[in-house]
Amino acid sequence: MAKPRERFDGNCNASDPWLTVLIETRDLRKDYTLGDSVVHALAGVSVSIDQGEFVAVMGPSGSGKSTFMNMVGCLDRPSGGTYLLAGEDVAGKTADELAAVRNERIGFVFQQFNLLPRTSAQENVELPLVYAGVPGPERHKRAAAKLVEVGLGSRAQHHPAQLSGGQQQRVAIARALVNDPALILADEPTGALDSRTSLEIMALLQALNRGGMTIIVVTHEQDIARYAGRLISFRDGRVKSDLRQTPRDAAADLAAYDGPAEAGGMAA
Repeated sequence: MAKPRERFDGNCNASDPWLTVLIETRDLRKDYTLGDSVVHALAGVSVSIDQGEFVAVMGPSGSGKSTFMNMVGCLDRPSGGTYLLAGEDVAGKTADELAAVRNERIGFVFQQFNLLPRTSAQENVELPLVYAGVPGPERHKRAAAKLVEVGLGSRAQHHPAQLSGGQQQRVAIARALVNDPALILADEPTGALDSRTSLEIMALLQALNRGGMTIIVVTHEQDIARYAGRLISFRDGRVKSDLRQTPRDAAADLAAYDGPAEAGGMAA
């Protein structure tokens, strides 16, 4: 793998002035042909995201934010421009090569959890390791450790139907983490959850970010975006704004929350 590029950011801590650029897009474009028309889903997007950032991506339907997520997640290939992931140009990779990049370097979290209903939490978390060819004993050990990390060590043998929505999303986060990726992409991770459980998930994501994980969250909710340290807004296939912000503390907001708890609650 290519060595990540480094750059100096004048706003960073003087004791650690060099930040690694994890994601860099240059004039990234994606066109779709619909009959006789061409839709410019991305119309020249240039963005740089450092390792360890927590970024929220927002925009109305059709703004390009989901297409941008697909490009960054190597789920699709751009029509033009450059995408560097940890210094490596992945824009021109084949479908098989992109699949390898996804499995090795990127963890995905989705709104509807995407868990296999007839398998346990442990088995769901192990799936990326199965695809990676990791031997059974190592798979079991790593999956169990990630379930403990997200607070579900005692629920490892439960099936999705036996878990609350928040617990299912924690399983999905553990699955995203199990290959030790460089990046977590979360697409509307709180969209199917109530307010309290959404705070629990955002507190977990913030804790992971404080541990050094780079996280990008796509959301329609301003209340969720405020927990990120950076907000990128899309409109008409372009970046409308890219702002740094002081994130709210989800754990503190959760402690102060006086609304009803989700059935099933948090579990260790």
